Amino acid sequence: MPASSALRRSLAVIAALPLLTLAACGYGSQAKDDGEAKVAAGAKKIDGLDSVKIGYFGNLTHGTALVGVQKGFFQKALGATKVDRATFNAGPSEIEALNSKSIDIGWIGPSPAINGYTKAAGKNLRIIGGSASGGVKLVVNPDKIKSLKDVKGKRIATPQLGNTQDVAFLNWAAEQGWKVDPQSGKGDVTVVRSDNKVTPDAYKSGSVDGAWVPEPTASKLVAEGGKVLLDEGSLWPDKKFVITNIIVRQEFLKEHPKVVEAVLKGSVETNKWINANPDQAKAAANKQLEEDSGKALPADVLDPAWKSIQFTDDPLASTLNTEAEHAVKAGLLQKPDLNGIYDLAPLNKVLKAEGEPTVDDAGLGAK
Repeated sequence: MPASSALRRSLAVIAALPLLTLAACGYGSQAKDDGEAKVAAGAKKIDGLDSVKIGYFGNLTHGTALVGVQKGFFQKALGATKVDRATFNAGPSEIEALNSKSIDIGWIGPSPAINGYTKAAGKNLRIIGGSASGGVKLVVNPDKIKSLKDVKGKRIATPQLGNTQDVAFLNWAAEQGWKVDPQSGKGDVTVVRSDNKVTPDAYKSGSVDGAWVPEPTASKLVAEGGKVLLDEGSLWPDKKFVITNIIVRQEFLKEHPKVVEAVLKGSVETNKWINANPDQAKAAANKQLEEDSGKALPADVLDPAWKSIQFTDDPLASTLNTEAEHAVKAGLLQKPDLNGIYDLAPLNKVLKAEGEPTVDDAGLGAK
């Protein structure tokens, strides 16, 4: 997709829209000192760098970051280069932090990565790895909605206008033949943009009839009596689609490639440990959530939510392109130029060293 006047027009359109985000609870971040992971005696700084600043959400779909921090995988890989971390509640603030150099590397959803890259004309970030797939569901009030066709005419919550789940729901509704205005959310089904932290209360009050949301919000709704009507994974080939990527500032990648490789090594080792020790990993993620937010998830929410997420090093690049196409079809985005959004060379170097299969960028790699 070569740069063109159409792309320039698309940037103007995107600038007028809210950021495409994987929204969690709202905006803002909190810098944290990684006190749990101790620097090993005799460890050396990589590239002489004192610290690397990483960001992630307090979502189970960011479980790689949660577990990697809690179990010390990142710090071990980084030697004496200290892990400094910040937690975020939504994509816009994390992209802003990346652009302002407040963080160097971040775990983030596909839509904010697409939007952030496009708004900066491809000059601010690269996607350098995958992290998670799945973990998104349509949960409904079973007294009001008994089948997929019953969704028509109802009020369905999504986290934010133009966010990853909002795009997915609008695309799915269009495939049912229903018409919905993407900006107002009004039409054959009413889309209610609601922060994940308040969606369970909106559901309990009856102000929404269901929600298309990520974990753990989906399982929180189920705990309130909701029913899973559709798992988004069922709509994708092999039931796989990207829900969390790893991004890096391009300048940081250029200046500190060994540090980036170390973080990716920590991520690969974390995912391997998560998949080999699911119960211990679930507990570690919940412990980190509690340390970051002050509140752990109850078992009736944590257990089903964790089971629905697949942790993977593969960024599932072809699905990112499809998600961008869904945003275009929904009327929230004009066709973007995603050429160069990926740089998977550092990850593939790590994977080869670990004896793992390499991953591809679906033709969207940096040249």
